[in-house]
Amino acid sequence: MLFNTIDFVVFFIIVLAIISIVKYGKFQHVFLLLASYFFFYYSSNYLITLLIISTLVDFYIGKAIWNTQDITKKKILLIISLAGNLGLLGFFKYADFAILQFNYLGEQFNLANDIPFLNLALPIGISFYTFQTISYTVDIYRGKLKPSESLKEFALFVAFFPQLVAGPIVRASEFLPQLREKLEVGGGNLKQIIIHNSNLKLGITIMAFGFLKKMFFADNIAPLVDNIFSNPIGMDSFTIILGAIGFGIQIYGDFSGYSDIAIGAALILGFKLPINFNKPYFATSPADFWRRWHISLSSWLRDYLYIPLGGNKKSHLRTYANLATVMVLGGLWHGASWNFVVWGILHGSYLAIHRLIINKFPFLSEIKFFKSKFGKIISILITQYLVFLAWIAFRVRDTDDMLYSMSKYIFIDFQTTTIKEVINSNEIAVSLIVLFIILNLILYRQKNMPIKISQMPLWKWFFFILTITLLIFLTFAGHTDDFIYFQF
Repeated sequence: MLFNTIDFVVFFIIVLAIISIVKYGKFQHVFLLLASYFFFYYSSNYLITLLIISTLVDFYIGKAIWNTQDITKKKILLIISLAGNLGLLGFFKYADFAILQFNYLGEQFNLANDIPFLNLALPIGISFYTFQTISYTVDIYRGKLKPSESLKEFALFVAFFPQLVAGPIVRASEFLPQLREKLEVGGGNLKQIIIHNSNLKLGITIMAFGFLKKMFFADNIAPLVDNIFSNPIGMDSFTIILGAIGFGIQIYGDFSGYSDIAIGAALILGFKLPINFNKPYFATSPADFWRRWHISLSSWLRDYLYIPLGGNKKSHLRTYANLATVMVLGGLWHGASWNFVVWGILHGSYLAIHRLIINKFPFLSEIKFFKSKFGKIISILITQYLVFLAWIAFRVRDTDDMLYSMSKYIFIDFQTTTIKEVINSNEIAVSLIVLFIILNLILYRQKNMPIKISQMPLWKWFFFILTITLLIFLTFAGHTDDFIYFQF
């Protein structure tokens, strides 16, 4: 079920109405779980069985890991959990990609028959809920988390509908305490869900920002990006640069918009989800970018992959290799295609080179220029130049098109033949790119903007929500676009 449809609006209103009317905590818990399953089934049909299987396996394995004192048995159980989760993820997401590679090798060695493709449907959200259940069993194994007290409690953690499909990736240590919390008298073992006015107003505000990012900016910039990168060969450098900037804004508006809607919807229901974006296009280094972009994924990769590989506690060479490995795997997590591997290699290289410079030239951080306002601006521009270069690899799957686009981005030809035509035929999209950049510059130093807006007098707040609604309706193209991260 897409957030940007009337179906979701109706669904969410019904959920809120029933929870507001029936104030019995245990009923609310079961109802919210069933509503989450319906939300998932609405889009995935029978593939909901994978979600249920993952839930059952990790719930019982988590208990078994906690209850055994034998370290060998703990490791075996953890391996079973990891193999089951990664096996399902790998089979459904990468089986056809692997077959394609085997068939390509077969052609090189003149083998007669190709392996037929399985043409499997990719379960929506599998990359996200798989990572959530993996973190659950790993944290229990490490002794950092006590297993869930009941199956329905754990099931709601895995299937909670606001963040089920595209995150943020939530950890049990963040979610389960909120579920268990006794905020209201008579909550029993589970918190009674109360729709507080403050949460309702703030949640709607955050959701409004999300819909604005997705439906006003991302969806209306998308045609320009598609026009450029559907057949980029022959485009001049300025056109490719415009396409890269456009896609960078599109994917930010699309994905951070989804996260905002998820966070806002969860907040209305009384749950706080982790922030997933923090002004990433003002990052001053590759490392800073990953502290600001898809924070729930980057922190997951750090805690469950980078640190277990040794992090930066080993040799410098090992640190660089760990950074590169994590980012390549992070690229593959996004999809079964070589362009995502290239994207991961680029970001892994950025991080490794940045760490190398820090290690080899520590005195650079003390130079006044890099601490000055101008120096910070230069750092931001260099970082974003590299980030938007990598977005080309993320967006363009055809190898020849990708290499052409990246070469034009790097080696500017100063031609203006195609850029004029593209701007003239995409005036609205170009105007939205400029507007997005201006708004972000204005709001750069503003903190907690949704909170400030939600605290406005009711008539001013209502005018703000009405303005966003009108902007979306006035630019609505007549169809709803999928969120980009649904495919991951």
